[in-house]
Amino acid sequence: MSAWRREIDVVVVWRLDRWGRSVTDLLTTLQELEHLGVGFVSLTEALDLTTPAGRAMAGLLAVFAAFEREILGERVRAGLAHARLNGKRLGRPLTAGLHADQVRKLRRSGLSKSEIARRLNIGRTSVRRILAAPPKKKWLRTQSASGVRSLR
Repeated sequence: MSAWRREIDVVVVWRLDRWGRSVTDLLTTLQELEHLGVGFVSLTEALDLTTPAGRAMAGLLAVFAAFEREILGERVRAGLAHARLNGKRLGRPLTAGLHADQVRKLRRSGLSKSEIARRLNIGRTSVRRILAAPPKKKWLRTQSASGVRSLR
């Protein structure tokens, strides 16, 4: 950027929205320009950060940027909580892990890892990962003659 090389003194834009994607992005850029000693002027909004009034306006922008981040975070948390409440499974969907039993069975029958991946339409890396991991134990609830339940 020319500002780093001290080739410019002031950045002039027609509108603020032409300079940054969001208030946060705009504020980050404005702070960087201020640190480099480069002024910033927006013609449409009459914002001139080389003046005290312009710097005060930048402070207000900072407040709104923080507000925007907090509101977004609240919305995300509320959406995740709502999804969990409705029984929605969050995170990356299980794909190859669903085939673990089949992968082991096909490997015991003598198929190569590549052939197993082709037959089950999963990646070779997934096949290797499944075979490298110890098989998960299936726990069964049993009831002994004395009526005590235990897990095996």
